[in-house]
Amino acid sequence: QLQLVESGGGLVQPGGSLRLSCAASGATLNAYAMGWFRQAPGKEREGVSCISYNGGSTNYADSVKGRFTISRDNAKNTVYLQMNSLKPEDTAVYYCARSRYMFCTSQSYDFWGQGTQVTVSS
Repeated sequence: QLQLVESGGGLVQPGGSLRLSCAASGATLNAYAMGWFRQAPGKEREGVSCISYNGGSTNYADSVKGRFTISRDNAKNTVYLQMNSLKPEDTAVYYCARSRYMFCTSQSYDFWGQGTQVTVSS
């Protein structure tokens, strides 16, 4: 059974950076697209970014374009989210998820991590 574990969250000042990791165990990720999502208190979960199975294509929510970078290391079975120029509105629990497909064209995810808290505050 696939398990996804996020790490790297924390408290950071506005303008700061964090790098989230999503480590998989129990199965390999190299045949699947992977996504990052976030959910702020009182808000619906939103998609942040997605990366195809081989890293060849990525997409981002408009709110994070130019600030966040998704990447993956299939040899390490890990996906990353580099977050720069963080803003208070980026505060949320961040989740990684495995897509049912190789590419990010379909928003269908079957395995989710437990989430990591990111708080951006001075």
